[in-house]
Amino acid sequence: MEVILILALLFVAFVALGVYASVKVIGAAKRGVDRTITQARRTVEDTTLRAKSLGQVGVSGELAQLRLHLRTSMRATQDALAAGVAEDASLKESIGLFERLSAHGRELDGELRRLEREPDRSKVEERLPQLRERVERITHSAESLRWAARDRARSFAEDDLEALSTQIDVEAGALRDWARAEPVWPEPAAEPSQAAHTAQDAQGLREAEDSPEGHDTGEAQPGDGAPGPQAITARDPRRPMTYTWEKTARPETTN
Repeated sequence: MEVILILALLFVAFVALGVYASVKVIGAAKRGVDRTITQARRTVEDTTLRAKSLGQVGVSGELAQLRLHLRTSMRATQDALAAGVAEDASLKESIGLFERLSAHGRELDGELRRLEREPDRSKVEERLPQLRERVERITHSAESLRWAARDRARSFAEDDLEALSTQIDVEAGALRDWARAEPVWPEPAAEPSQAAHTAQDAQGLREAEDSPEGHDTGEAQPGDGAPGPQAITARDPRRPMTYTWEKTARPETTN
């Protein structure tokens, strides 16, 4: 019974997980489709406005130019802020301000779209100066945000490049002066060799021989307590020379 209950719970968990994954996939696909449709609609509308601004004259052409200028400026600012906020979190406040500005831009764009279908062109022409001023104010604010974000990004890039250049110069100088930068350690004193010992002994002997105090004459100095030299007595020439190997003749005995 417990095994069946565990299997049932596992089955329910797998089914719920599959349903959740399916919903997520469907939602992502739907958002992708909506994004594609919105971009396609925007492209078609921008192309139509560009064609009207170039091909039509009068109120219709000016309205198309105002809409195209407004949409292009707002889209460029939105792309610049979205790209910059990924590297600079301080742009989040700027994005909040742009969202408020976008609300005014969308409202003005809708009003201009409605005026394109207005049959009373004289009324539309009367409102053109006011509409032109509103478009200029909104686009000026959008351009201020866009260029401020770009200048900030460029400033960060220049600061990073300057710091990198300084580090590279320091490293290059260290690489060129590597010989002087090496610590010079004192060499250990070499032990005297056997030949050096022999030369020192010979030098010491020569100094001892040359010194009058250490010069040995082979004669005992007076006052040293050693017996003095013995006098040599001359041999009597009248006595024959005898040698140790000559034996004295033994006298013969008589009977």
